[in-house]
Amino acid sequence: MATDKVLLEIFNNHFNGIVEEMGYVIHRAAYTVFVKETWDFDTSLITRGGEIFSHPRNIGVGNMIGIDVGPAISCIDDYQPGDVIVTNDSRATKGLCTHMPDIMLYKPLFFEGRLLCFAWCFVHSSDVGGLVPGSISPAAFDRFQEGICIPPTKLVSAGVLNEDLRDMIMANCRIPDQNWGDIKAMLASLTVCERRMGQLVKRYGFDVIDKGIDGLMNYGQSRARDILRQVPDGIYPFHDYVEGDYVSPYHLRINMSLVVEDGNVTLDFTGTDPQVTAALNIPSFGRANQWLVLGIVNYLRTSDRSLPLNRGILRSVGVDAPLGSLVNPTATAATGVRHVTGYRVADAVLGALSKAVPAAIPAAGAGQVAIVLFSYIDPATGGYQVSVLQPMQGGSGGRPGKDGIDGVNFSAGTLRNVPTEAIELEAPVFVRRYMLVEEASPGEYRGGTGVVLEFTCLASEAIVTARGMDRFKIRPFGRKGGEPGPLGNCTLDPGTPNERQRGKIEVLRLKRGDTVRIVSPGGGGYGVAIDRDPAGVLADVQNGLVTEGEAREVYGVVIVGDAVDEAATVALRRRHERPSGPEEFTFGPERVDYERVLTPALQDIVATLLAGRPPELRQYARGLLYDRITLEPELARLPDDELEARLARMLEQMLTMDVAAVA
Repeated sequence: MATDKVLLEIFNNHFNGIVEEMGYVIHRAAYTVFVKETWDFDTSLITRGGEIFSHPRNIGVGNMIGIDVGPAISCIDDYQPGDVIVTNDSRATKGLCTHMPDIMLYKPLFFEGRLLCFAWCFVHSSDVGGLVPGSISPAAFDRFQEGICIPPTKLVSAGVLNEDLRDMIMANCRIPDQNWGDIKAMLASLTVCERRMGQLVKRYGFDVIDKGIDGLMNYGQSRARDILRQVPDGIYPFHDYVEGDYVSPYHLRINMSLVVEDGNVTLDFTGTDPQVTAALNIPSFGRANQWLVLGIVNYLRTSDRSLPLNRGILRSVGVDAPLGSLVNPTATAATGVRHVTGYRVADAVLGALSKAVPAAIPAAGAGQVAIVLFSYIDPATGGYQVSVLQPMQGGSGGRPGKDGIDGVNFSAGTLRNVPTEAIELEAPVFVRRYMLVEEASPGEYRGGTGVVLEFTCLASEAIVTARGMDRFKIRPFGRKGGEPGPLGNCTLDPGTPNERQRGKIEVLRLKRGDTVRIVSPGGGGYGVAIDRDPAGVLADVQNGLVTEGEAREVYGVVIVGDAVDEAATVALRRRHERPSGPEEFTFGPERVDYERVLTPALQDIVATLLAGRPPELRQYARGLLYDRITLEPELARLPDDELEARLARMLEQMLTMDVAAVA
């Protein structure tokens, strides 16, 4: 029965309808803007062992297929009908939860006296206590600064609400009424799921559904493996950077190799920089965490649009994430802004994939989602008001055969913008501008544009946080001769005598009348600009993305009035100098300058030297070595073996001096 593909497709559609209905319940019943407008929530059906066997296609964040609920399930000794478990604890759940604001509920579903599966959902809570309003500060030193931690605990036991637990959770957040409203929406979605699954069991029988779940997982595994077998065997290295402003003058390298063998894929993160005392770490616990496999999931879903969305598609994907690294930190590490690193991991994975299947992978997108959050004390109530203004995405990269998508990044495309009317209703701000940026990276297929948000504070005092800002210094890479994407930026009081560049926002205090302008990065271009269709260049000129002068200089296209001068364009393009062999990747001058001193080979050596040190010491030791190398750039010109020996001696001397100073 479980091998009948027709029945499996029927079950797949039944299950998908259930989890999507769960999502619409949360969407309609939730209280906070970030849930009801932006859709930062998800729902799924989970096997008894903890794997997703059905995941929504059309609602929610859509990137949680890699989660493993198994460790969380094992935290509870005895499940009864009517139980609901709550958690946001990354340690106890081994990376099911990856930061404190992700409040998760799961419920055992019993039918005919037997446990069939679990219903699961989460919302991103707009505040769970912690260092700042909204809970997440990029500069948080450790996880204890990031809010209340809830180990897997029964919020509802056999149908009875644990009011003491609820009250304790609500007492540790700034917006208890809104948070409880979101949790009630989740509880309603679990009830709907239980009802719908009961109807299926009544129709088909427990054993048939049980076998169907197992068969569907195997079906997903088989379909995904067929796709991965089309990727040529080999080892494909790539690296990219998270900007380390909050903790270091040096960027944080995501180093990985995509290892492919007969449809089996390993993501090897050996050489990735050490964990940091900032909120950029991904608590993967060395497992195929949802943030580490995001690039592979996107590739699979793009390659087969009808692929079953279950964790079976990842059974051929393994991860090697060294303990103490940015992608597998130790237990006390802060993780609130782990999505910045997660998006950069996805960029690195797709960069590696582009070496294996070059005709299938786009240029890099903006690679960031900056969640702009506004909070203030309401003078009418004396209580906090905390609201998300916008999830500031940027443009996606140019694609083989198509331009990048404006204002939307591939990896976060399911997050929705907040309507301006809703922003101004929920928060005392005046939105001056919310629009696409009039700048796109050149290419045969141009990069998608970023987004600009400009708003004025109307409260007497307020705090703005914007977790997730990145690509302010290292551009999204272009491909096949396309240009890298534009950088993001943030300006205070633009157009006034007080105008100043702010850089990335950690905690920004505002007074009435202060104005903030945030510009998100754009995606990289794909292909050589001189090959762009002149009609596309004309459209870009008409849309304000390219001037007529840039059309001539960059694209070799002559615009006269509202039309392309075809004869003049042909003549001009003949005179344009074409690159003899376009570079596979175009990284931009900022990364080139950075790696001129801190070369990839030198970074490899430093990573090797640090691997034997305690994880908590590595960030500090890396800084010591990079400081020395920056002062003595001639070190980078030494042969590798001599350089490694020299750096090893330096490190030992510097750490010994520190110990002696303390003594």
